[in-house]
Amino acid sequence: MTGLRRDNHYIPKLYLKNWASAGKVLTYRLLVPRDSYPLWQPRPLKAIAFHQHLYTYTLGGQLTDEFERWLDTHFESPAAAAIERVVQEQRLTPEDWQRLIRFALCQDVRTPARMRQFLERQLKILPELMDATLQRSVARLEHAVAHGLPIDSKPTSSVAAVLDDCPFRITTLPQPDGSGLLKAETVVGRRLWLWQVRKLLTETIQQIEPKGWTVLHAPPGMTWPTSDNPLIRVGVYADGGYTFNSGWKADNGDLLLPLSPKHLLHCTVGKRPALRGTVVSRELAQTIKTMIVQHADQFVFSSDPADIATLRPRVVDLQRFEAERAGWRDWGNQQEKVEVAFAAGV
Repeated sequence: MTGLRRDNHYIPKLYLKNWASAGKVLTYRLLVPRDSYPLWQPRPLKAIAFHQHLYTYTLGGQLTDEFERWLDTHFESPAAAAIERVVQEQRLTPEDWQRLIRFALCQDVRTPARMRQFLERQLKILPELMDATLQRSVARLEHAVAHGLPIDSKPTSSVAAVLDDCPFRITTLPQPDGSGLLKAETVVGRRLWLWQVRKLLTETIQQIEPKGWTVLHAPPGMTWPTSDNPLIRVGVYADGGYTFNSGWKADNGDLLLPLSPKHLLHCTVGKRPALRGTVVSRELAQTIKTMIVQHADQFVFSSDPADIATLRPRVVDLQRFEAERAGWRDWGNQQEKVEVAFAAGV
């Protein structure tokens, strides 16, 4: 397709430019092929935080990039001016805050790290979940028929939209006794992941109230790095320990997203926020910096590389490095073949 967006940036360039100098961002790779690999590399914005065909998928037998364009239209471009106002420390409107929150939550679900988590989980739970869902649906239909209740065969427009986009297939297998056996199928891959991301960003996100959010400042002499997994959901224990991957609405959970080396978008769910512009203590800033680096998937980006390699030493493993690179090189073709075969009923 002419103009197809093949290089899908899961961390938008409009966000990473806040860590750039002369159009390049200092990049620390967590998995390297050899000890002599440079510790930090200045890399152009267009050359980092993307994979080919991460968001493309097949529709009607053709590749489409509508998903990346949808992310750009509804989450990236609307947030650009709001992020700039944060960096310039200008007044923010309620609409600006809403756009910042939507951008932050979008960054949580669109990364390769979240994709892997999702796919690994679906491989474990999806067969049983699909079976249980089918059984409940059949039971409701049987109840309606037995009691003479009407069966609504025409879904509402909103439901129809979801069904049109749904990467599942349900077929009826005739049985010798004249009955039918329902069979539900899907492919645990790119198409299912993108479907789930869209549902989170159109349905679940509506439940997030724009309250409790603020922007915290790094103390003098310290800066916030960011990473290829930048939105951090963290639960903090009473003893000061913490764990990642709390929910968007988890009571007392913290949501953190660096917006620049100085500015950090922050929310403690259910608690009154600190005043915007509050400068955190050096001790807290160091804890947050450690969280940012520990939460990274493959890359850390920073305007100041001091102590980051100490916080998280890189792994030197040629075999893993090559396997990772080969996996992404083949990703698009593999997913396209699976999606085409599934659409054809193969």
